[in-house]
Amino acid sequence: MDHDHMPSSTNDSTMQHNIMMHMTFFWGKNTEVLFSGWPGTRSGMYVFALIIVFLLSMLIEWLSHSRIIKQSSSRSHVFAGLVQTFIHTIRVGLSYLVMLAVMSFNGGIFLMVIAGHLVGFLAFGSRVFNHDVVGQDEKQRDLPPMTC
Repeated sequence: MDHDHMPSSTNDSTMQHNIMMHMTFFWGKNTEVLFSGWPGTRSGMYVFALIIVFLLSMLIEWLSHSRIIKQSSSRSHVFAGLVQTFIHTIRVGLSYLVMLAVMSFNGGIFLMVIAGHLVGFLAFGSRVFNHDVVGQDEKQRDLPPMTC
């Protein structure tokens, strides 16, 4: 189909913004992650994108293993439940955001997400830095572990 006989529903912005969507992993800084045109072709912005997905992955691990809600009295269970629901919602939203970043199929982004989860679990969920994790059950955490 040539451009002279394209359907009238095609708008000009689609024609001008013709970026190839990768469907296999690739390496390089010229990618789009989460937003159109971001990080672009500049190396500094690509490094910034790598740092962002690394920190988001660490934040997910922190939320998964945190103890933000203190022991509550029987009267404040509703408030604690609302806070727990809010934390869960933030964690799920961040997880979907990181999943969409990985769907850019950029190898560097993928590795930084894995590294962020690794460092986050090491710092917040493993026995290396948290000696009280031994024997800890799910009731001592604010949220149950995420499962695939």
